[in-house]
Amino acid sequence: MGELLDPAVAVLLTVECQQGVVGPGSALPELAEEVRSSGVLGNVARLVAAAHETGVQVVHAVAERRPDGRGANRNARLFRAAERLPVRQLTGTGAVRVAPPIEVAEEDLVVRRLHGLSPLAGTDVDALLRNLGCRTLIVTGVSANVAVPNAVFDAVNLGYTVVVPGDAIAGVPADYTPAMIRHTLALVATVATTDEVLGCLGRPRRRS
Repeated sequence: MGELLDPAVAVLLTVECQQGVVGPGSALPELAEEVRSSGVLGNVARLVAAAHETGVQVVHAVAERRPDGRGANRNARLFRAAERLPVRQLTGTGAVRVAPPIEVAEEDLVVRRLHGLSPLAGTDVDALLRNLGCRTLIVTGVSANVAVPNAVFDAVNLGYTVVVPGDAIAGVPADYTPAMIRHTLALVATVATTDEVLGCLGRPRRRS
């Protein structure tokens, strides 16, 4: 796997690791609790920190909507349900800021989308990746139910090699994520652990 994670050709993508999704005031408290209690958010933060230290480009994909909803999808139950949630991912609010302990460095790219399910389809991410010379995309974040598999499939369809640190993605219920990784993502991506990715990037493993 080491050859895939050459800093010159690898990019780390965080998916919807934003306050209104994984933070304490999440619109999706079950998902937020799973992300935090499982250590997934901490693992994403470790990967981002290692990327900053080793020169791997970081891209943060954030989902948001305008207060008037203009341009947003309404063609699925998920979108309609999101409109009724007490916390909404509105442009310019704290809900769409990347959540601690993930640190956003000056050189990071933050790509915001107002529609759809995928961090790649219909956004600037693909063009940015190509301009960066990316060949391998490391996908982290949430959720394993929707946005993460969308990101993986779209990246593979666009010609990128994908690495998924399985302990740096989460969905609900908790037992869904490992099943989805085993039966779906493992068919199209290289599945690893956070420690394995850190090892390839030259970072020491976390002490137990």
